[in-house]
Amino acid sequence: MTLRDRLRQAWLACLAAILLAAPVGADSLRIASFNAELSRDGPGLLLRDLTRDKDKQIAAVIQVIAQVSPDILTLQSVDWDHDGVALAALSDRLRTAGVAYPYRLALPPNSGMATDLDMDGDGRLGGPGDAQGFGAFTGQGGMAILSRYPIANDQIRDFSGLLWRDLPGALLPEHPDGRPFPSARARAIQRLSSTGHWIVPIRLPNDEILEVLTFHATPPVFDGAEDRNGRRNHDEILFWRAVLDGEFGPPPKRFVLTGQANLDPHDSEGRLVAIRGLLADARLQDPAPASAGAATAPDQGHAGPNALDTVDWQRVGRMRVDYVLPSADWRVIDSGVFWPAPGSKGHAVAITASRHRMVWVDLALD
Repeated sequence: MTLRDRLRQAWLACLAAILLAAPVGADSLRIASFNAELSRDGPGLLLRDLTRDKDKQIAAVIQVIAQVSPDILTLQSVDWDHDGVALAALSDRLRTAGVAYPYRLALPPNSGMATDLDMDGDGRLGGPGDAQGFGAFTGQGGMAILSRYPIANDQIRDFSGLLWRDLPGALLPEHPDGRPFPSARARAIQRLSSTGHWIVPIRLPNDEILEVLTFHATPPVFDGAEDRNGRRNHDEILFWRAVLDGEFGPPPKRFVLTGQANLDPHDSEGRLVAIRGLLADARLQDPAPASAGAATAPDQGHAGPNALDTVDWQRVGRMRVDYVLPSADWRVIDSGVFWPAPGSKGHAVAITASRHRMVWVDLALD
């Protein structure tokens, strides 16, 4: 990438940051995705931290959401509880900060859903890798949706229970001799979703239905030669193309695909064909949200454009792994990643809130 290209990306990212401060009009819709890292080490601890109002990270998350002020927000890494108490507490904190979300949704995630089998092949039982999705307790690291507009709860399609083996063309892991990894019994119950795959209809102010397709895929690392996580990440992403093909019922019409794919199209260790194929699918569009913070960060030698990065991992570095992808029929007004440049207002808050940055897209309500 030339210096001219980098300067141009930085200028565009700065412009996006300026436009972010402008209020979204009634004729537009702002939808965002944010891995807020609101997951704790045990059940009930997130609620404790939300209600004590002493946690600096939670305070920063609240500030980020209030600053971007999306109309519809999909969240990842939010601990789930049966009665939705923690999510209600988060909603209360946001209301106090001036951002009201009267509608919210959190379905039971696969993360932390215990099994009685060795699911990760380490020879032991009862570990976080033996749950349907990695997690030390039920609901750890779940997903949620906050919305200013009504959620059609009776029309939600939750595919979290889909068995991995039932995905057409599934890349199921195997032992070198071809036996199912880690076992035939594990394969018989293994779900595809590490956290969840949802299609959530939301009624917009113009009475139109927007279908929010959201997920949080497993990282394609932390496994062995069988590439269990790499294969699962690939299939969790490719699941959406099967949905658009009508493999799992009527394909969505006007939609936005949002969430954490945990895969960068250029620099991840996973199977890049998955995210590249999704981004190239003509049925959706990639607004390529950028930020000044990522654009002006020191170059790390990655192949992908720095300005598009959405996460900053300590050892791995910056990558683009969080996405908001509208269907092709939407008119995109603007997009961005909340990552102000160093020294700019909001930079410290973004860094404190999460290693991930909030990604947002503005759509015209034509």
